Amino acid sequence: MAVNAQKLQKNQFNNPLALQRADPHVWKAADGTYYFIATVPEYDRIEMRSSKTINGIKEAKPVVVWRKHEKGPMGNHIWAPEIHRIDGKWYIYFAAGSAEDKWKIRKYALSNPSVDPTKGEWKEEGEIVSKRNEFTLDETTFVHKGQRYMVWVDRAGEKVINTGLYIAKMTSPTTLGDKQVVISQPELPWEIKGHRVNEAPAIIIRNGKVFMTFSASATDANYCLGLLWADENADLLDPASWHKLPEPVFYTNEALKRFGPGHNSFIKAEDGKTDIMIYHARDYKEIKGEPLYDPNRNTRARVLRWTKDGMPDFGQDLSDNEMALQPAVKAKKK
Repeated sequence: MAVNAQKLQKNQFNNPLALQRADPHVWKAADGTYYFIATVPEYDRIEMRSSKTINGIKEAKPVVVWRKHEKGPMGNHIWAPEIHRIDGKWYIYFAAGSAEDKWKIRKYALSNPSVDPTKGEWKEEGEIVSKRNEFTLDETTFVHKGQRYMVWVDRAGEKVINTGLYIAKMTSPTTLGDKQVVISQPELPWEIKGHRVNEAPAIIIRNGKVFMTFSASATDANYCLGLLWADENADLLDPASWHKLPEPVFYTNEALKRFGPGHNSFIKAEDGKTDIMIYHARDYKEIKGEPLYDPNRNTRARVLRWTKDGMPDFGQDLSDNEMALQPAVKAKKK
C-alpha cells in the first residue's frame, strides 16, 4: 500500500503551475529537464522556465528570451509559443501580428544552437509561409515514421469566416512542402460558440493511432478540446484519413471550477511512462469585455489515461489530481 501511495504521489500536481500563462507548451529534454513556454497576458514577449520536475515549473524563474518588435511584423499579439528540439538545435514557433495591425497574424520561428535554450542567442528565422497565409497561427510540429510534419491554423472556409487545421510535410524546420490540406473545420455546435474556431493542435501517437487534440469556440467558458485521430499507417495528408469525435472530450466543469479548458500540450512525467496533459483554464465563468484580454488563464497539469480500446481518457468529470488516482488501463494491442 505504501509503495502504491508513493507511486501515485509522484503524479500529483501543485496546480495551477503558472498563473496568467495561457497556451502552455512543455518540452522534456534528453537529460530530463522540462522547458516551459506559454503566452503572457501582455502579448509582448516570449519567456521560458526550466525545471527538473513538472511541479518545479511553478517556482522556476522566467527568463525572457525574445521581445516583440517596435515596428512592423512581429510587433504585436505575440501568441502561443512552442519549443522543440530539432536536429541538435532549439526552435520556438509562435504567432504574431504587426505593430501597425495587431490582427495581421502570421507564424514565425526562432532558433538557438545552445544546449540550454534559456541561454545563448535566439536568431529570428523569419516567417513560416503557407499557401493561404491569411490569419495563421498555432503551429506545432511532430515526426511520424521518419517524416516531420507541421500542423497549423488559418482561415479554412470559403463562405464563412473561421479558422481550421492544416497539415503539411516539412522540408526543413522552417519550410513547408507544397501539399497543404485542411483536415478540420468548425462545423459542430460546440465548435462555433462565440467564434467558429478550430485551433491549438497538439499531437500524441499511441496504440496504432495519431491523435490530435484541438481547441474550439471562443476563449471564454465555451472553449473546449476536440479530438481527431488517424490510423498510424494512413496518409496523414489525406483529409479522409482523419476522424473527428462528434462531441468535445474536455470542456467546462462548473463543479470543479474549470472554465474554458484548452490549448494543451502532451509530455511524459518524470517516470518516463505516464502521459501528462498541460493545459490552461480559468477558475471563473463571467468575463468583462473581450475574453482574449482577460489575463487569468492559468496553466494546469493532469494525467492522461487510456481506455481499453486505446483511446485517450481525459477524465471530464474528475479534477486534475483525481485523474492521477485512477488506475491506469492497459490498452489492447492492435
